Amino acid sequence: MENKNHFDYIICGGGASGLMLMRALCFDPFFDKKKILLLEKESKNTNDRTWCFWEEKESDWESILYKSWDFADFKAAGVDKSINLNPYKYKMIRGIDFYKKIYEELAQKSNITLINQEIVDVVDKKNHGLVRTKNESYIGDKVFSSLPNNLHLENKNKFPVLNQHFIGWFVKTEHPIFKPDTIQFMDFDLPQKGNTRFMYVLPFSENQALLEYTLFSEDLLENEEYETAIKDYLSQKNAGEFSIEDREQGAIPMTAYPFWKSNTPNIMHIGTAGGWTKASTGFTFQKTMRKTNEVVAFLKQDKALNTLIQKNRFWFYDLLFLDVLSKHNEKGHLLFSLMFKENKTDRIFKFLDEQTSFLEEIKIMMSFPAGLFVKALWKRMF
Repeated sequence: MENKNHFDYIICGGGASGLMLMRALCFDPFFDKKKILLLEKESKNTNDRTWCFWEEKESDWESILYKSWDFADFKAAGVDKSINLNPYKYKMIRGIDFYKKIYEELAQKSNITLINQEIVDVVDKKNHGLVRTKNESYIGDKVFSSLPNNLHLENKNKFPVLNQHFIGWFVKTEHPIFKPDTIQFMDFDLPQKGNTRFMYVLPFSENQALLEYTLFSEDLLENEEYETAIKDYLSQKNAGEFSIEDREQGAIPMTAYPFWKSNTPNIMHIGTAGGWTKASTGFTFQKTMRKTNEVVAFLKQDKALNTLIQKNRFWFYDLLFLDVLSKHNEKGHLLFSLMFKENKTDRIFKFLDEQTSFLEEIKIMMSFPAGLFVKALWKRMF
């Protein structure tokens, strides 16, 4: 008798990585006869986040783009650079539109099950994965989990952990202070206070934008400090009176900890929990698209999940960058300034997308102070 709680694949967590993987499996004919379960405790019917990314070509997400931009500004001491992003576009997707699109697509498939339950634990039972919720238990031949874990915090001495943390305000200002076609990618022209601090601005019109006061640092701040920085920034830009239309807040771990070493033959960690966040920047959406494609191709080989190799030279670059930034957090503005000052934008974006040649990577690395990185490399090697 068939066990109704037994599935070929179980995906734990319905965030970006879980839903992208679910969608990719469902629309690849190879998996048409596979039973697939998505477990997510929330209904995903609110706009709980936004994602931004850059790309050259149109993708599956064009129909739900909230906004895209062709230009960017970068500002720091000694650098005030206006950038034509061509051949790239910088794109923004709202969480609510992403969820709606995918759930509508999944409704067309008969081989999937969507259940809203809170997961208690995920265990490899040698021949399969076992997922326990507060309500029931489910068996998956292969299980993919995006559930948060603290593995990286247990190895902070070997793999430094910073956070990309921020508070963002969607504001409407009295005066027209924004350039609707131009994002402020990083504005370091504000007090650094011994950290890496910048303002990130996504404009929707001349007087509407999302402003995020962002840090790459170990410790989070009190909410008041983020909010005061946004108020000061608006004042300096002569925004006049303003209203806050919406708010967002986040903290994304920046670490090169090898999460994949915690995978087992039947359980794979995905998303931020699997190291799919770009460690040196905190960007996740674009890398998740690439990783999803890798996983889908790998599943067709019918191999143990812990045999998928996820380590490459870009992982090592990120590791060295975080070694430097964790020890010299006050120099973050300098490192990013030199990179943008000395390199073409398309080379920078290719590098952050992990698509550059080794020669291009050498040119990027020559932008940075050699002493800091040689010292970090020496410590890693010896």
